Amino acid sequence: MSEPIKSYSIASVEGIMRNAGLSVFRAEQILTWIYAKAARSYNDMTNIPKVIREQFALAFPLHTPEITTKQTSVDGSRKYLLKYYDDTLVETVGLPSNDGRFTVCASSQSGCSMGCEFCATGKNGLTRSLMPGEIVDQVLAVQKDFGERVTNVVVMGQGEPFANYDATLAALRIMNHPKLLNIGARHITVSTCGIVKGIERFTEEPEQFTLAVSLHAARQEVRDKLMPGVKNQRLGTLRQALERYSNATGRRFSFEYALMDGINDSKEDLESLITYCRRMLCHVNLIPLNEVEGSPFKPVSPQLMGIWRDQLEAAGIPASTRRSRGSDIAGACGQLASAPLRVWQKMG
Repeated sequence: MSEPIKSYSIASVEGIMRNAGLSVFRAEQILTWIYAKAARSYNDMTNIPKVIREQFALAFPLHTPEITTKQTSVDGSRKYLLKYYDDTLVETVGLPSNDGRFTVCASSQSGCSMGCEFCATGKNGLTRSLMPGEIVDQVLAVQKDFGERVTNVVVMGQGEPFANYDATLAALRIMNHPKLLNIGARHITVSTCGIVKGIERFTEEPEQFTLAVSLHAARQEVRDKLMPGVKNQRLGTLRQALERYSNATGRRFSFEYALMDGINDSKEDLESLITYCRRMLCHVNLIPLNEVEGSPFKPVSPQLMGIWRDQLEAAGIPASTRRSRGSDIAGACGQLASAPLRVWQKMG
């Protein structure tokens, strides 16, 4: 059975060429056509011999996702519903800014198996993990629609990246490759719910990709209720893995903390967070909870977010409050859900 070319990493495509007795240079040519030039067909690859194009078209089909629907927020961000060759649906978001950065929030899976209580993505479970090229395709689709080069990528959309580790890392390397998307490693961030084995593997990677961890509670009993999918990833074990990460790489990671009214916003919660973060090379991103239809969770006031930020800073822990983007089109953190087309049409 043939496998789509976008299921392969850079190294794997090079291996295919070697096994076929072809020059590895042909791998670079094909990858350049696919990712730097966004070719939709092998027929577009005019500097590759026809016989190779025909063989690859049969053995390694080239698929490009379709932007089924698009919504534009009042803040200029755009959310896209992409449909892949097997009808799998994924949402991704383009986030332009006035400071020269243009960020894409990419998904690593369609759906999610983590089941975080406050997040829309996991409500329908996991459909499937994405291939490396399908993750990159989101960046290419947004880039083409805006007509502007993407400078930053955050893998913070649908799915748990470390539950799809190999494909996610392969996608990051395609994005980072100087002859492909040429996005700096430090401008690419992976966000995990705290999968310890994934963090340990990530620590050993040679590239300087950035790490973010969705924490949302520093008290074990509160975190277990909010994030049942990582109940077995204890806070103490997670901390040890993150300390090893910083010690080995010298890089700071960030904690994502969505403040929820009456859930994780008490004085005890704040004190626990301060205690947990002390002596770690970290930054705390306080996020305004983005409401999900039918969810009982509500955001806290901006004033309380400011108090938390100030208290963290006073304790020597770098902290900031993040401005929500795209919430009016359900395109903000925790709102991506691969909604069926009928839902999009209702929203529009």
